[in-house]
Amino acid sequence: MKKNILVSRQYPREGIRLLEKEDFLLTIWEKQRPMTQNELIEQAKTHHALLCTLTDKIDKHFLEQCRHLEIISQFAVGYDNIDIAAATRFGIPIGFTPDAMSEATADIAFGLMIAVARKMFFLHKTIINGQWGYFNPTGKLGVELKNKTLGIFGLGRIGVKMAQRCKNAYNMDIIYHNRTRNKDAEKLLNASYVEFDDLLLKSDVLSVHCALTSATKKIFNRSAFQKMKPSAIFINTARGPIHHEKDLAHAIQAGDIWGTGLDVTNPEPMQKDNPLLFMENVCILPHVGSGTIEARNQMSVLAAMNIIDFYSNRQVPHIVNPEVLES
Repeated sequence: MKKNILVSRQYPREGIRLLEKEDFLLTIWEKQRPMTQNELIEQAKTHHALLCTLTDKIDKHFLEQCRHLEIISQFAVGYDNIDIAAATRFGIPIGFTPDAMSEATADIAFGLMIAVARKMFFLHKTIINGQWGYFNPTGKLGVELKNKTLGIFGLGRIGVKMAQRCKNAYNMDIIYHNRTRNKDAEKLLNASYVEFDDLLLKSDVLSVHCALTSATKKIFNRSAFQKMKPSAIFINTARGPIHHEKDLAHAIQAGDIWGTGLDVTNPEPMQKDNPLLFMENVCILPHVGSGTIEARNQMSVLAAMNIIDFYSNRQVPHIVNPEVLES
């Protein structure tokens, strides 16, 4: 029996071609807008598997309606849009695409750090607004990054690559805070594990690379920002809800920190009148961490292979809840 695969977006062709070669019956959502949850449920009811992404709401309600699904493969490294506990109860394996976007996301974090340090987005706007003016020896000055301290919150794949860039380019000292020690990264980077408060106190640049969980949600709030250096730069390329956005704006306005670079916001998309967009020491991008041809192609391939391997040998190469297959 041929398997029906629902594909919730027009993903890169590399992965789609792999599914087509396996002779699956694919239903690809052709519209530019994403499906509503009701549309996704109705479509999924007639399919065996789902290839989805972060903006698809795969919550308990969806899973109760679509408990017949045999596998869900996520076109993303994160999966906070999926109720993993519910999926596991229903026996649905959840695939994802780890490491495919690590280089691309680390580049975005590194670029945002430099852009904030030198006020690049703001200075670009002065040209657009006809405000270039005359040379001012003391006007709109940035800061240098050489020999500063980089703090990493979540020293995993992406955090390590960000740290390598900062160490190689600017000879930055690396400190980090994780739920568990990363001994391999400590050796590779000569990195030091510190408690969370010390991470706040000592970091010249603090870059977030953790997962969004109940423990990390809004962990960077007013109290946290007030403990940071007034010269510190806060970078978040992980998930918007990890920082409290109003508290972040207040921290910059109050001078608690120097500035921020964000690839993620809360909510997304960010409203065009958000005060952060008009601040001198702020650089914000529209969640494009994985936005390279290479990363998106690889994500498409990994997401497809999760489905292909599941149906060929009952294995999922990159799985969130392996206990489903073990049982």
